[in-house]
Amino acid sequence: MDCWKIHYNKYNPEEEPKQEALCVLGNGYFATRGTAEEAHDDGIHYPGTYLAGGFNRMESEVAGKIIENEDFVNWPNWLVLNFKPKDGKWMNLDEFKILDYQKTLDLEKGILKRNVLFEDKEGRKTLIDSERIVHMSAKHHAGIRWHLTPKNWSGDIVVKTALDGTVINNNVVRYRDLNQDHLNPLDQGRIAEDGIFLNVETKQSKIRMSQAARTIVFNEKQPAAVNRETYQKDGYIEQQITLHADQNKEVSIEKLVTIYTSRDKAISEPSIEAKTSIQRAEPFDQMLCSHQSAWKRIWHRADIKLKEKEEAQLLLRLHIFHLMQTVSKNTVDLDAGVPSRGLHGEAYRGHIFWDELFIFPFLNFRIPEITRELLMYRYRRLQEAEYMAKEASCKGAMFPWQSGSNGREESQVIHLNPKSGRWLPDDTYLQRHVNSAIAYNVWNYYQVSKDMEFLSFYGAELFLQIARFWCSKTTYNNERERFEINHVVGPDEYHTRYPESDQPGINNNSYTNIMAMWVLEYASRILDILNTDRRDEILDRLGINQEELDRWDKITKKMFIPVIDNNIIDQFEGFDQLKELDWDRYHKKYGEILRLDRILESVDDDINRYKANKQADVLMLFYLLSSDELTRILRKSGYELDKDFIQKNISHYEKLSSHGSSLSKLVHSWVTSRSNRKISWCHFREALISDFKDIQGGTTPEGIHLGAMAGTIDLMQRCYLGLEIQEDTLSFNPVIPEELEKVSVRLRYRSHWLKIEVSENTLKINSDDGWADKININFKEKLYTLGKGDRKEFSLK
Repeated sequence: MDCWKIHYNKYNPEEEPKQEALCVLGNGYFATRGTAEEAHDDGIHYPGTYLAGGFNRMESEVAGKIIENEDFVNWPNWLVLNFKPKDGKWMNLDEFKILDYQKTLDLEKGILKRNVLFEDKEGRKTLIDSERIVHMSAKHHAGIRWHLTPKNWSGDIVVKTALDGTVINNNVVRYRDLNQDHLNPLDQGRIAEDGIFLNVETKQSKIRMSQAARTIVFNEKQPAAVNRETYQKDGYIEQQITLHADQNKEVSIEKLVTIYTSRDKAISEPSIEAKTSIQRAEPFDQMLCSHQSAWKRIWHRADIKLKEKEEAQLLLRLHIFHLMQTVSKNTVDLDAGVPSRGLHGEAYRGHIFWDELFIFPFLNFRIPEITRELLMYRYRRLQEAEYMAKEASCKGAMFPWQSGSNGREESQVIHLNPKSGRWLPDDTYLQRHVNSAIAYNVWNYYQVSKDMEFLSFYGAELFLQIARFWCSKTTYNNERERFEINHVVGPDEYHTRYPESDQPGINNNSYTNIMAMWVLEYASRILDILNTDRRDEILDRLGINQEELDRWDKITKKMFIPVIDNNIIDQFEGFDQLKELDWDRYHKKYGEILRLDRILESVDDDINRYKANKQADVLMLFYLLSSDELTRILRKSGYELDKDFIQKNISHYEKLSSHGSSLSKLVHSWVTSRSNRKISWCHFREALISDFKDIQGGTTPEGIHLGAMAGTIDLMQRCYLGLEIQEDTLSFNPVIPEELEKVSVRLRYRSHWLKIEVSENTLKINSDDGWADKININFKEKLYTLGKGDRKEFSLK
C-alpha cells in the first residue's frame, strides 16, 4: 500500500458522490469537488466549488411558513473540459465502454489524477491521462492538464472548455425544497484569443466572483494549429477548439484558471484581477512545481508518521490533507470561520459550529497563526453575540450554535427528517455550550503559543464576555441552595426537551454546567495574567464590578450537578428517569450506528423519551479536562465522587450511545485510551474510516466531517503521546496502543520546534529549531529544561 496515495481502480457510479467529496482539492481560499471535468450535476456527479466565507441568504416557503436560510454558495463550475471526435458524441463514461480506469489522489503533492481508457459506440478507443491542482501558495490559481491519445483512430477532434455559472445549490437532497438559486449572472466574454471570463454575483450578500480561463492545446509538446469558436449565454461561456489528432500521438490540453472575489484584499476589482492574472499565469508545469513545493513545506510541519500501520498512516494523512485544504495560510485575513463539513459540500450550509474544539489543537501545535485568525473570526462577531445575549435577557456575549457571515444565529427553524418526510421544529439552537468551546479554544491557543498580545487585546475580552453570559444565565435555586442552568441543549442533540413538554430545552445538562464553571474559574485566571492597566481597562469598559466577580466565584463553588450515588454524572437532570430503549432490536434492524431521532420520529415515537445518546455529553468532559482537573472542579463545588468514577461513567454511557454523531467514536477512543488500549484502538480505527467508508450512511457526499477528521489527528498527537500543558510546562505521558510500533511528530510549542518519537519502550524529544530561549518539559513528575539543539531520551518501562 502506498501511504501517500488514495487509489480508485474501478469506475462505480454509486461511489462517485463519496469519492467526489474525498477527492476535493482546495487551498483554504476556495475548494472544488473531485468531479470529473466532463461531468455535470446529473444525480450521480456534482461539480461544486466553494469559497471560504462565501454565503448568501434566501427565503423559501416550507410547510406554510416563510423561512430564511443562509447557504454556502455553490460557485460557477470552472472544471468544464470535454472532447469528442468531430463526428462523434461528447465523452461520457456512463455511456461508453470503460476498458481501464484509475483515479488517484496524491496527498503528498496535492494532485488529483485520472487515467481512463474507453471505447465509444463507434469502436474508437481513447486514452486520457489527467492532472488537476488547486494551487496551495498562489491561492487564486487552479489548473487541469489532459494528455489525450487516440489509440486506434485518427481524425479531427473538438475540445470543449467552459465556465458555467448556471449552477445551483443541489448537493443535499433534503434541502431541495428550498430556494437554491443563489447567483445572478453579470457578464461573460473572451480574453484575447485563448481566454474566457465569467462574472457572477450572489443575490443577497452581493459577493462578486470573477473567473477567467485560458485553454492551450499542444500536439506532441508543440502548440497545435486550432480553430476556436465561442458560445455564450447569461451565466455561461464556452469555447470549442477544433484540431487534428493522429493515432497514438498525444494531444496535451492545459486549462489554467484564476478566481477572484469582491471579498479579496489588495485588488482593484475582481474581473480586472482575474483577467490580468490569467494572462500572466505560468504554464501548467511551472504551476505544478511551485504547488508541490508548497505542499512539501506543509507536510514538513504537519505529518504524523506511523510505523507498520499502512492503512492508518494513509487515512491519517488523508485527514491532515483535508484539514489543510480547508484552513491554510491562505485563510489568514479572509475573515472566514472553519465550516464543520469543510469546503467540501453543502451539508449544514457551510456553517461554523463547535468543531473548532477538535480542529484547533492540531493547528495550535503547528501553525498557530491559523488558529489566531479563526479566533479573530469569533472576535469580529463579538458585537452580534453581545446583542444576542441582550435579547435573551443575559449579559456578556452569547454566540450562536450555527454561525455564518455576520455571526447571527443561523440554526434552521425547521428541519426535514428524510426517514419520515416530515418538517419538524428544530430546537438545537439552544446548544449554548458552544460559548464554552470558544472560551476553551482561546485559553488553549494561549497555552500553546503564549501569544500575550492576542490574549490582552482580543482573547481576554472574548473570554470575559462569555463568562458574563454564563454568570447571568445561571439562576439560584433557594430550595437546593445551588446554582442552575436551565433551558439548554447539550452536545448530545437527541434530547431537546422533556417528554410531553411543549417547552424546548432541558435543565442542568452536566457538560454545560461543568464547562460553565470552568469558564468562570479561568476568566479569573486570565484577569490575573493581564497587567494591571489592561485589567482595569477591560473591567471598566465591560462594566464588570467586584460584586460580579464574587458571583463568579460563588457559582464555581455551588453549581448543581446531577450525580447519582457518588458515581454517575447524569447527562442532565431527569435523564436517568427516562425509559430504557430496546437496543438489541434497533441494532439488529439498523446496524451499530443509529440516527435514533430520525428512526423513532418516523414511527411516531420520540427520542426524548429514552435513555439514549447520539454522543455522550458526560464523556466529553473526560475528553476536554484531565481527571485531576475535573475532580478538582467537582470537589470545589462540593461533589466528592468515588475514585473510579471516570471508568464507571465510561462503562455506563458506552451502553447508551448510538454513535449517531461522527464525533462519538473519536471521544470514546480518547476516554478509553488509558483503561483499555485495545478498545481505544478499535474506536480510533472506526473514527478513522468514518468518512472514507461513509459509515454514517450517505453523509460524506454532502461534505466530510472535519471535526472528526481533525480529532483523529489530535488523538494521535495529544492523547496517545500524553501531551498536556500544566503551569507553563509541557508534560508527556505516552500510552500508544500495542498496534503501533512507533509514532513520530514535529510540534511547535512556544516558538520551539520539537521532534518527538515514541515507541513501546522509549520517548525521544529533540528541540530542533525555534526562536525562544528555554522551555520546561515534565516526564514522570520530573522537570527538565530544553533549549535549542537539546535532546532528551526517556525510558517508558
